[in-house]
Amino acid sequence: MALIEFSNVCVDFPVYNASGRSLKKNLMQVATGGRIGSDNGGRVVVRSIDSLSFTLTDGERVGLIGHNGAGKSTLLRLLSGVYYPTGGTVHREGNVGSLIDISLGIDPEATGRENIFLRGGLLGMTKRDIRLAFDSIVTFSELGDFVDMPLRTYSSGMHLRLAFAVSTLLRPEILLMDEWLSVGDEHFKHKAEARLKDLVQSSNILVIASHDRELVQDVCTRVLWLEHGRIRADGRPEEVLQAYFG
Repeated sequence: MALIEFSNVCVDFPVYNASGRSLKKNLMQVATGGRIGSDNGGRVVVRSIDSLSFTLTDGERVGLIGHNGAGKSTLLRLLSGVYYPTGGTVHREGNVGSLIDISLGIDPEATGRENIFLRGGLLGMTKRDIRLAFDSIVTFSELGDFVDMPLRTYSSGMHLRLAFAVSTLLRPEILLMDEWLSVGDEHFKHKAEARLKDLVQSSNILVIASHDRELVQDVCTRVLWLEHGRIRADGRPEEVLQAYFG
């Protein structure tokens, strides 16, 4: 079972080098991004997430839409535990897997073999688990003998194939994505697409941020439209997408 509950959640980022008394005295909404205001100490803050409340349960496939700076990435980082709320509460049940940055932790000076263990360790895998999955990772990524070469000798496509192969090994109950991943040439894309769909289907809850109307329509059962860190609309994909895209 997986569950996500947000109750009046806020995220403020202090701006220590900001100047101008008008910023400190007035709470204002900017064209993009969050809201500029001040905290109790008089510091200028940008409120990226503002009083979000919602519940996600087993079986939901949730699309996050909104303009750049609406708070989608901040919300994903809240869900993954990278950020903590400055107000309100976040409750999660179920292990979380993130495909937001599949190259995180990869060292260009290390070999492919070493990077498999580095990336796998960051994902919470034990050395034993990585050793058991090692051959399948190399086979899937099609690295061959390059697995023992430094990553700096790889093409960008090889780098992404390795990162993708390791990052999609786990089967989390809560899966977070910032856009649908598309890696490699046409041959590898078909393999990656099949593996990604299997990963999505095996998850209890999916949360994906995207600007792709067709993707959200096809994959998601619910859509949250964020605007200036707040929920503008929350409902069925066809209704919210029609309101957002027109």
